[in-house]
Amino acid sequence: MNFGTTEIILIVAVLFLLFGATRLPQLAKSLGQSRKAFKEGMREAEEEEAAERAKLANVPAPQINQISDDALNEEMRRRAEAKQS
Repeated sequence: MNFGTTEIILIVAVLFLLFGATRLPQLAKSLGQSRKAFKEGMREAEEEEAAERAKLANVPAPQINQISDDALNEEMRRRAEAKQS
């Protein structure tokens, strides 16, 4: 979806008519702050996910043939809970 010069000028003119020249800088500032906050939130979420993966990677997996059925069921339940949260 490419916009030509005419379309961009028309969009800017409509924005001036709707919001006025005094409100456009405030609107642009708000959009910039929202974009910055969104990027920061995405970065934090990625860092938390990476930390969680690293935390789970450090837990040694028990050998299935060396544990009892009850212990195996408990381990499966723990992994399912960790995957859901």
